[in-house]
Amino acid sequence: MLFNNNRQKSPQRRFLLILGVIAFISFCALGLMIIFWDKMLPNFPKTQKILYGILIIVYAVIRFSRLLFKKERDEI
Repeated sequence: MLFNNNRQKSPQRRFLLILGVIAFISFCALGLMIIFWDKMLPNFPKTQKILYGILIIVYAVIRFSRLLFKKERDEI
């Protein structure tokens, strides 16, 4: 089950979730900085900067989705 509210998360699992959220926000911010901030990668053409920024944002979404939908070891 995706969201099981009957069991409380362990402190380690809660810490890893918070760390995953921070990583997601950081990667999204980095991707947006690469796309919109002209001084970030000045020698790259605009199309390459957009593609690189989108690639980083997609990576962040994949990491975050794996964190949310990861099964417990007991449920496997």
